[in-house]
Amino acid sequence: MNTPDKAAEIKAAIAAVAAFGTGLFGWVGWLIILWLLATALDYITGTCAALYNKRWSSAEARRGLWHKLGSIFAVLVAALCDIALNVIGDNLGIGLFSTDYRCIITPLVAAWYTFTELGSIVENAAALGAPIPQFLRKTIEGSKDSIDNNEKKKG
Repeated sequence: MNTPDKAAEIKAAIAAVAAFGTGLFGWVGWLIILWLLATALDYITGTCAALYNKRWSSAEARRGLWHKLGSIFAVLVAALCDIALNVIGDNLGIGLFSTDYRCIITPLVAAWYTFTELGSIVENAAALGAPIPQFLRKTIEGSKDSIDNNEKKKG
C-alpha cells in the first residue's frame, strides 16, 4: 500500500468516527471531539514548551497524561449523570429537565474542560515565546467563568 492510499484510509476513518459521533450524540459529539483535540494539542504544546525551555521530564509527562485521563473520567461521569437523570425522569414521569435537551451536564463539563485546555495551550504558546493577545486570554478565561457562573445558577 502506498502513502496516498494510507492517507485516504486515515481520512476516511476520521470522517467515519466524526459521522458516528454526530449521529449518536449530535452537537455534543462535536463538543467532545473539540475537547479531545484541545486535550491532545495541550499535551503536544506542553511537551514542546518543556523541551524548548529544557525542563522536560518523563515523570512530569506521565503526570500530565494521568491528569488528562482524570478529565476523561470526569466527562464520562457527567455523561452517566445525564443518562441517570434521563432514566429516572422517563421512568418516574418526573420532568427533570426544563428544556428539550436531554443532555445538560455533559456539554457544560466538556465545555469547561475545553476552555481549560485552550487556556493551557495559550500558556504553552507563551512559554514557546509567542506573543499572546490579551483579548484572547480574557476571552478564554471569561468563557470558562461564564460556564462556572451558569453552573452556580442551576446548582
